[in-house]
Amino acid sequence: MRARIHPLTMTLWSRVVSSSTALAIVAALGVWGLSGPTVSSASTSSCTTSDVVVWLNTSGSGAAGSAYYNLNFTNLSSHSCTLEGYPGVSGLSLASTQLGSSAARNAAHTATLITLASAHTATGLAASNSHNSATAILQITDVSNFSASICGQVTAAGLRVYPPGQSVAKVIPYPFVGCSKSGSRYLHIEAIQKYVATQ
Repeated sequence: MRARIHPLTMTLWSRVVSSSTALAIVAALGVWGLSGPTVSSASTSSCTTSDVVVWLNTSGSGAAGSAYYNLNFTNLSSHSCTLEGYPGVSGLSLASTQLGSSAARNAAHTATLITLASAHTATGLAASNSHNSATAILQITDVSNFSASICGQVTAAGLRVYPPGQSVAKVIPYPFVGCSKSGSRYLHIEAIQKYVATQ
C-alpha cells in the first residue's frame, strides 16, 4: 500500500526543488563567466606625458608684480588616468635650452590625487572639462623686480612642462620675459588641482 503524501508536504518539496534549481543555475552562470558586470579592483594608473595635452590659458590675472595663469592638463587617451603633485616647469629659449632656474613649488594647495576620465565618448572626443582635465596655477614674476646682474633678462620662447612623475616633457610656445641666469626664481607652480573652466 502506497503512503499518501500530504499536499502541504508536496508544496514545500516543490519550493525546495525550485530553489535548488535556481541556485544551481546561478552557480553555473558564475562558472561560465555570465554572472554580470563587475567593478575592477585595479587602481587607475598615472597619466603619462603621451596621455595628456598640456596647454596654457593665456587669460591670466596680475597682482603684486606677477601674472598668474592656469596651466592645464587634458587626458586625450582612451583610458582614465591620475595626476598628483607638482608639474616640472621651466622657461625655454628658441634653441630649446632652459632659461635660468626651474619653477619653485608654491605650497598654496595640498597635493591631491586627481582622476582624469578619458576624453573619448560614445559620440567622439569631448572638450576640456572637469572630468578629463586638471590645472595648476603658474606664477610668472615680472623680472624687472630683479637686478639685471642677477637675472639677465631675456625673452623666453615658451615653457617646458613635465607632468607629475614623468621624465618626458611637453613644450608650450608662449613668449614672455624671463631670466637667463640661475638663482632668481621667476616661475612658481602650485600642485595639480581639479580643473575649473574660466570665462
